[in-house]
Amino acid sequence: MAIIPLQLLLIFMLNFCPEIVQATQHTTQITEKTTLLNYIVHVAKPEGRTLAEFEDLESWYQSFLPVSTASSEKQQRMLYAYQNVISGFAARLTQEEVKSMEEKDGLLSALSERILHLQTTHTPRFLGLHQELGFWKESNFGKGVIIGVLDGGIFPSHPSFSDEGMPPPPAKWKGRCDFNASDCNNKLIGARSVNIAAKAKKGSAATEPPIDVDGHGTHTASTAAGAFVKDAEVLGNARGTAVGIAPHAYLAIYKVCFGDPGDDCPESDILAGLDAAVQDGVDVLSLSLSGDSVPFFTIAIGSFAAIQKGIFLSCSAGICGPFNGTLSNEAPWIPTVGASTVDRRFAATARLGNGEQIDGESLSQHSNFPSTLLPLIYAGMSGKPNSSLCGEGALEGMDVKGKIVLCERGGGIGRIAKGGEVKNAGGAAKILMNEEADGFRTNADVHVLPATHVSFAAGLKIKAYINSTQAPMATILFKGTVIGDPSSPFVASFSSRGPSLASPGILKPDIIGPGVRILAAS
Repeated sequence: MAIIPLQLLLIFMLNFCPEIVQATQHTTQITEKTTLLNYIVHVAKPEGRTLAEFEDLESWYQSFLPVSTASSEKQQRMLYAYQNVISGFAARLTQEEVKSMEEKDGLLSALSERILHLQTTHTPRFLGLHQELGFWKESNFGKGVIIGVLDGGIFPSHPSFSDEGMPPPPAKWKGRCDFNASDCNNKLIGARSVNIAAKAKKGSAATEPPIDVDGHGTHTASTAAGAFVKDAEVLGNARGTAVGIAPHAYLAIYKVCFGDPGDDCPESDILAGLDAAVQDGVDVLSLSLSGDSVPFFTIAIGSFAAIQKGIFLSCSAGICGPFNGTLSNEAPWIPTVGASTVDRRFAATARLGNGEQIDGESLSQHSNFPSTLLPLIYAGMSGKPNSSLCGEGALEGMDVKGKIVLCERGGGIGRIAKGGEVKNAGGAAKILMNEEADGFRTNADVHVLPATHVSFAAGLKIKAYINSTQAPMATILFKGTVIGDPSSPFVASFSSRGPSLASPGILKPDIIGPGVRILAAS
């Protein structure tokens, strides 16, 4: 008797047994209605009553929970009782419970939370900022300002967060430090994890410290307010003094993104981070988080409340470019920032056998790579599906030993991983060409073998040269850090574009700022 795999058996049953299809759909609907999910609930403030104490506020919020829910369970179900940025709360509810709440006076909305995702040695000079004169010096480098960063945490021991020369925080600061006392200082004045919703979703009781797991939060914090760090460099490139734009400002960290990598950022945790930051006394809020375009609820409302209290809020436009209508954080009152290039690159030039030189870049500078020409081959010439992408096994059967291999970007395969495939097949070097959508923006990566990343147009030139001769040749010339790219700044291909889907009449993003090849803490 033949054994039918379970998946195929299930498909067979669903296609030929209507009763099972109906039963399965019915079961799914029941499950959805009875499953506890995180909801953010907006309510009107009670008429004729002043809720002076937090306990009064929490009690008011709990009155909206289903009558059948016991008092002790209400406390467990309630994730956050927001005080500053919205009138409302976050709670674990089922669809049926939310529907029963709709009859209560004062309920404005109850929405299932979304999960959002994470998104200078030279930058100040590129922006026209000079340490000894002009606007930057006159601004006192952000002295006295408290910048709150909602992100994936921080590495507190990094020199960018040294408090040398920093006075104690202002008296208005009410925040706390969830690290050891020695980890926070007069620079890093606060750090906390805001993850009740994340824990509820995972069914975990563990409280994670506000430590960074992937470097993103540390990077954004140091870009905003990192202290002056002399002799900074990366693999010998971009040498100089690394510094944030407001190096004398204080930093308060709110870890709202969790996981490994820490790119899951529950909306109710983000809102709670906003709420806490307002309560703590921050002056500026930075959010490099994004999600799909949605109507102006939740975070947009919370941001509006923060701005009403005099807090400046800056948000990322997102990293879903270059496609139209991919913008995040597009509420008119939120300054939305797109990403642009700077005029610095880490040059790695492909020199072809016909004498043409194609500019590209690589953070790995192999100064000893031979300048003599080597055989050049296009990975896609085998004709195998997706061989041009240099994915796993793509180069099997091809003679690439000692040759430079042209690979195409894309296919869900990492840029560096493509080089690993070339190296494993015996290739001497790699040229990575952009997809058409990526245009002229290239990446400075730490490659596993000599490599250069070139634009889509440059890649087409290299392909044309390969097809024009029976013995194509090339080499890569590594030229180190180059300043003065005349095409900069231009909008990075990954930077999300408008128009705003939620409010098409408002032009967004508002500004662009350096977001490519930025040397910062991580």
